[in-house]
Amino acid sequence: MSATVAPPVGETPAITPTRRRRGRYFRNPWRKPVILKSITLAYVCWSILPVAVAILISFTSGRSRAVFQPPLSLRWWFHDDLSVWKNSEYRNAIFHTVRLGLSVVAITVPIGTMFALAMSRWRSRGTGAVNFFVLLAFVVPELILGLALLVTFTQLFTFIGLGTRAQILGVATFQISYPVIIIRSRLISIGKQYEEAAMDLGASPVQSLRRVLLPMLYPAIFVSAVLVFADTIDEFVIVRYLSLGAGTEPLSVKVYTAARGSPTPSVNVMATIMLMTTLLVVGGGGLAYKKLAKQEKSEASAVQEFALQI
Repeated sequence: MSATVAPPVGETPAITPTRRRRGRYFRNPWRKPVILKSITLAYVCWSILPVAVAILISFTSGRSRAVFQPPLSLRWWFHDDLSVWKNSEYRNAIFHTVRLGLSVVAITVPIGTMFALAMSRWRSRGTGAVNFFVLLAFVVPELILGLALLVTFTQLFTFIGLGTRAQILGVATFQISYPVIIIRSRLISIGKQYEEAAMDLGASPVQSLRRVLLPMLYPAIFVSAVLVFADTIDEFVIVRYLSLGAGTEPLSVKVYTAARGSPTPSVNVMATIMLMTTLLVVGGGGLAYKKLAKQEKSEASAVQEFALQI
């Protein structure tokens, strides 16, 4: 058994080449972030794994939602009597979800655009209060909003009642904050010089708004519409409070109700449809936004070149 010989008093231990390389690596501020990259990849994999398992089970051949039974099959999509497409209740939920999303977009985007324009032009003591109430929808829990809307439509505005109209109005009330914030931030980045230049060239305020400002706001308007539609598809609390029977329940409520009973893999199919719709809408919106931004940049460069030639 060999004994470890301690260095003499007053002498520092020799630094091995391995320790020297390790110390040089950790002192280097430009080294590759191996640890951070590993943590990020682990988090991404952990987040995607449950979603991937749920999507995989939607293509199972058996009836179990816990175990995937090969081979890959579209049984619970189209073929089985309890599949999503052959079940009229699930099929109506898909159509109702799309109708709800399009209706909310048609209401919130125009009103949100006008609201953002008004807030960017309005300068008074009430501006701060209006900004606070716009952001209030992001702070107040949806449970409270849903309960308040339920009381509103059942006690005050009884002529509306519960159902599709109440769901559209309730979700639009909550979603209108998105276009207001997005379009107003775009207005701040644009400034007022383009409108002022148009009015200096003889355009009226309405013409400068319609022909100059609104075309520059198209990317922000489009992005707000995409976000509102994607968020409306995933909305659960408000639409569940304001639903009236099975005919007015969207996909989110159907998934919740079916998952608490004796579900089949058709629940996974409905969840997969919601996920695919959201990804397609957001991905398509991102590509369209890049195209609009590129077109706007090319038009701005063409205007600058024309101005330099003059």
